[in-house]
Amino acid sequence: MSASGDPSAAPRRGVSICVFRDREVVMVRRGKEPGFGRWAPIGGHVEPGESDAAAALRETREETGLVPDLVGLCGEREIFAADGRLAMVLAVFAARWIEGEPVAGDDAADARFVALDALDGLDLMPGVLPWIHRAFARLDDARADGFDA
Repeated sequence: MSASGDPSAAPRRGVSICVFRDREVVMVRRGKEPGFGRWAPIGGHVEPGESDAAAALRETREETGLVPDLVGLCGEREIFAADGRLAMVLAVFAARWIEGEPVAGDDAADARFVALDALDGLDLMPGVLPWIHRAFARLDDARADGFDA
C-alpha cells in the first residue's frame, strides 16, 4: 500500500522477457494501451502468488505460443506514470528460444522475430532498447560460463 493509504497507487509488478534465437529477439506489437501499436519484448503482469519466472513463462505462452528457456534475470526496470508516480516494476528476463514460431495471442496485435540490428526500424516502446541489449549480454555471459544458451 502507498503512503497515502490508497492501494491503487502502489506500483504494479510485471515481467518482460527477451527471447532470443541467434541474433533475433521476439518482439510483440501491443494491441492495447499503454503503447497501442508500438513494439516491445513480451511482457505482462505477475498474478497474485505467482513467481516472476513463472509469470515470464506464462506471458510468453499467452502472447506468442513460444517455448523459451529462461537464462536469467537481467534486472528490474521502473516504469513511471505521466504524473511522475512509480506505476510498475518489471523483472526483465533473458531467454533462449526452444521451439515454435511466434503467433500473436492474448493482447498482442503481432509477434515476430526481429534481427537485433533491425530494432531501430520499429516504433518501440520508450526505454526498451537498452534492456534488450542488456538481456542479449546476459545470454552471452551464460555462454561464456559454459551454459548452452
